[in-house]
Amino acid sequence: MATSMDVDEPQTTRIDEGLYSRQLYVLGADAMKRMMGSSVLIVGLNGLGVEVAKNVVLAGVKSVTIHDDVPVQIADLGAQFFLREADVGQPRAAVTKPRLAELNNYVPVEVHTGALSAAVVSSFSIVVICGGVPMAECVSINAVCRAAGVRFILAETFGVFGYTFCDFGDEFVVVDANGEEPTSSMVATIDNSVEPAVVTCLEDTRHGLEDGDYVRFTEVGGMAALNEAEARPVVVINPHSFKVNGIGGMGSHTSGGLIMQVKQNKTVHFKSLAEAITNPDAANIVPSDFGKFDRMHQLHWGVQALHAYAAECGGLPTPSDATAAAKVLELAQKLATAAGAQIEFSPRLLHNLASGSRGEMAPLTAFFGGIVGQEVMKACSGKFHPLMQWLYFDAEEALPANGEALLPAEQTAPRGTRYDGQAGVLGWPLVEKLFELRYLLVGSGAIGCEMLKNWAMMGVGTGANGGVVLTDPDTIEKSNLSRQFLFRSWDIQSSKAQKAAAAISVMNPQMKVEALLQRVGADTEDVFDDAFWEPLSGVCNALDNVQARLYVDQRCVYYSKSLLESGTLGAKGNVQVVVPQLTESYGSSRDPPEKSIPVCTLKNFPNQIEHTIQWARDVFEGFFKQSAEDANSYLSQPDFLSALERQPGVRKPTLEALRANLSSERPISLEQCIVWARLRFEELFHNSIAQLLFNFPLDMTTSSGTPFWSGPKRPPTPLVFSTDDPMHLDFLLAAANLRAFNYGLKGSTDRAFIKKVVDTVMVPEFVPKSGVKITSDPKEEEKEGGAAAAAPPDDEAICDEITKQLPTPSSLAGYRMTPCEFEKDDDTNFHIDFITACSNLRATNYKIAEADKLKTKQIAGKIIPAIATTTAMVTGLVCIEMLKLVQGSSKKLEDYKNAFCNLALPFVSFSEPIAAPTKKVGKSGKMSWTLWDRFDINEGRDITLEEFLALFNERHGLEVTMISSGVSILYSFFTNAKKLKERMPLPMSQLVTEVSKTEFKPKQTYVTFEICCNDTADDEDVEVPYVRYKFRGF
Repeated sequence: MATSMDVDEPQTTRIDEGLYSRQLYVLGADAMKRMMGSSVLIVGLNGLGVEVAKNVVLAGVKSVTIHDDVPVQIADLGAQFFLREADVGQPRAAVTKPRLAELNNYVPVEVHTGALSAAVVSSFSIVVICGGVPMAECVSINAVCRAAGVRFILAETFGVFGYTFCDFGDEFVVVDANGEEPTSSMVATIDNSVEPAVVTCLEDTRHGLEDGDYVRFTEVGGMAALNEAEARPVVVINPHSFKVNGIGGMGSHTSGGLIMQVKQNKTVHFKSLAEAITNPDAANIVPSDFGKFDRMHQLHWGVQALHAYAAECGGLPTPSDATAAAKVLELAQKLATAAGAQIEFSPRLLHNLASGSRGEMAPLTAFFGGIVGQEVMKACSGKFHPLMQWLYFDAEEALPANGEALLPAEQTAPRGTRYDGQAGVLGWPLVEKLFELRYLLVGSGAIGCEMLKNWAMMGVGTGANGGVVLTDPDTIEKSNLSRQFLFRSWDIQSSKAQKAAAAISVMNPQMKVEALLQRVGADTEDVFDDAFWEPLSGVCNALDNVQARLYVDQRCVYYSKSLLESGTLGAKGNVQVVVPQLTESYGSSRDPPEKSIPVCTLKNFPNQIEHTIQWARDVFEGFFKQSAEDANSYLSQPDFLSALERQPGVRKPTLEALRANLSSERPISLEQCIVWARLRFEELFHNSIAQLLFNFPLDMTTSSGTPFWSGPKRPPTPLVFSTDDPMHLDFLLAAANLRAFNYGLKGSTDRAFIKKVVDTVMVPEFVPKSGVKITSDPKEEEKEGGAAAAAPPDDEAICDEITKQLPTPSSLAGYRMTPCEFEKDDDTNFHIDFITACSNLRATNYKIAEADKLKTKQIAGKIIPAIATTTAMVTGLVCIEMLKLVQGSSKKLEDYKNAFCNLALPFVSFSEPIAAPTKKVGKSGKMSWTLWDRFDINEGRDITLEEFLALFNERHGLEVTMISSGVSILYSFFTNAKKLKERMPLPMSQLVTEVSKTEFKPKQTYVTFEICCNDTADDEDVEVPYVRYKFRGF
């Protein structure tokens, strides 16, 4: 019988949210707890084995045991990042253990030596074999695992080839196949007069369902039985409606209703390794590249042939050995034929597989380490769909000349260095090019750490002229440690860039990493200037925001540098390679902007927990940050009040807040902060709701006769404060402590003390006011100008009266409030505590399901879910593209690969980068250009405007009609004659400084011009690229 998970009992169910928060957003608490009860055995501590072990230890399983008695060889250091030169000759597992154990104090790491008996294998929850074990022995271990209910994973890499295989037993229960949040939507109509019934959602919402998904209904008017019914499957009609059976006798729909998707368990069935080898299709092969669909079976039998060759000849083929490669091809053909498989083999593919089989390469081990690490987590937790069952991958296009012929033996012969394995695959000429690369890595977070590790293994920047510049202004936080594996707990609050550089220097002392703390942006162009950019071989982004990516992309286009771009979102990852003169840039295509929440929805008509969390976040900013900053500005800026007069709709509330914060409600004790918090509770959760219901009574109808409180408008209920309600006290405790922080007062977490103070508070009775305008329609809001429309006009007389009541700045000389700068990852600062309590009280008002502190923290802090496995996989793919970039013009557009991956499914998809669009100049098309092109003008001196115009006419047949630099127009056909005559003899640099009234930066040697031109052949206006003009430094 299938069970959701058979694992050892966890030692503890407490999850360290400070450490695992980003991973928790991917896996969820239940999956994490199941992982914490799972013990993992990893066999083979080569480059792939240590990648898997690293990812599994970071994930937080119960324990990890490693097994590998093979002595360390110098070539192992080319992929196994926890080995050092001093370790040569010692057992790989033993020397790896202490470095692996440092990654996570919650996960004990042990070493098993000696034979892998059935008793040893059976004592673990999951067994992973990462190479070095004959296939016959793998089959035997798999049989033991199946008999004992132990999950089994096998993976190996051979140069630019690799595979993995999973067997989680005859029956395995998946508790969440894709990891996506369950969808929810609102009911517009339910027609159950037919069978099946047709459910239609509100016109502006999509249900997001697929055929076979299960849904539950709640709050459906007129259908009480449906609200109590079990979840049932749907058949999709279109994005806004679906069919559902069995609800015909449950009443008739009168109003409203919510639809919630309900995830269903799924039982999957695996074949044994023995059966899957002889009949791979019965076990299923997951395609890794749909452009290489014909290779999966070739590689399956090729791998079996390598094992047969090793068994027969005592080891894998040596690099560039044509005889051995031919033998492997022959064995593959025999094995396939014996199994009844009709396979047409590519001799080149099998020869390359054989020739590189001894070499481990960091890009491949990182890619498969991410995949296998995630499969271990699936085996532990049942979270996400497991790999069914084979996955083969190759990066043959990264080989020199795409592997058309085996490299000469002298180019792949070992030299007794850590790079021997890589050279055996790629050849020394290509490996030596890696040594001389000079790269900029922007960011040293999760992607940055993994990238540096890969580059250290590959030898990037280790040559005389090579190097890596790493820049990141951030410091290390505890939540980083579960993914950013170069950092340790004792590094918290230290510079990411500096600590990452130091860690890499231990992994590979030959690698030169320069750590900078500046952010790459427009404000640091004096640091990242022409002299910095021009020597670079390329740039790699390891950033977490779009604006920074776009800036770096623009710089790469300007300096004609390649860009390696990647990103992750939970189990999803993507890779984009930008090649100068060949592909479009990162900024050439953009995702649509996130849909904003209408202000009227946030202020008065929330219907989702996201709405109440954003509202609470805004309340936090207003109460504890903006009001304190306004007070400080008033006290320190003499023109603050006059500037405020020029801000309609803002002046009155700002003045009222100043009066309260600096005079009438300025506290001198914590007790007064508690009183303030109690009054704010009444305003937010009782009075404002009562006013709303006064404006829009519960029985109100619209002009069309439909109830006002229907559809997305949920009728609220004012809250009645009670010291017996923990959530009410949560709000007071957080709000009072934050208020105390603003005023430099000592806080308290004594709930009994808060109760005692609250009992003495006199709360004024609220009477709703007539004439209060509340916007109820987002379309009306847009028409009136958005948020500004929501603010009532200022009453000049009232504002003047409040101003007179303000204490003068001189009477509070030197006094300042302390604003709260929102910090999501400090659990002691009350920021998330306040937003959670505030949001959930608001949700209670509107009968919206509440969110716990962890979910609130994610939404309020806009935290991107992240997990180490996805990062490892993505950086492996990035480094494969780097291998192609370093080979220059020998690689064509079709050789490069952009990628999208989802480890939850699992799914990997590759696509050819989009070529840079070409634009023609003029009707004749006498000139063409792409985003990579420009007019580069370097005449060896600073030429005049007159010479500049003549140059374009004579060389390009273009009449320049306008020249601009930034926002300044330097020349145009409509410039008056006198001014034109004055400007013609001026050098271009002088023209720029005189017209724009700015000075060049000291190290600046280029200036950019935008020009408008006419084609002299037909006097037609034509579109041309920009001009980069060199004005000094010749």
